[in-house]
Amino acid sequence: MCLAFPGRVLKVNGDKAVADFDGVEKEVNISLVKRVAIGDFVIVHAGFAIQKMGKEDASEVFKLYKEAEG
Repeated sequence: MCLAFPGRVLKVNGDKAVADFDGVEKEVNISLVKRVAIGDFVIVHAGFAIQKMGKEDASEVFKLYKEAEG
């Protein structure tokens, strides 16, 4: 099973970015996604951003994760 989690991009430096994952900041590789900018939401799997997603979709994912935590 694959698990990917959305993060909001805080900094961009070439093929690397720092993303915020619900309060946890991690460096991710953004070389697979075109034109990533600060404020974008990206889906990250195994340290690689694999797709951009909208803010509304990211908010829905965060909501579902919080509900699952109980």
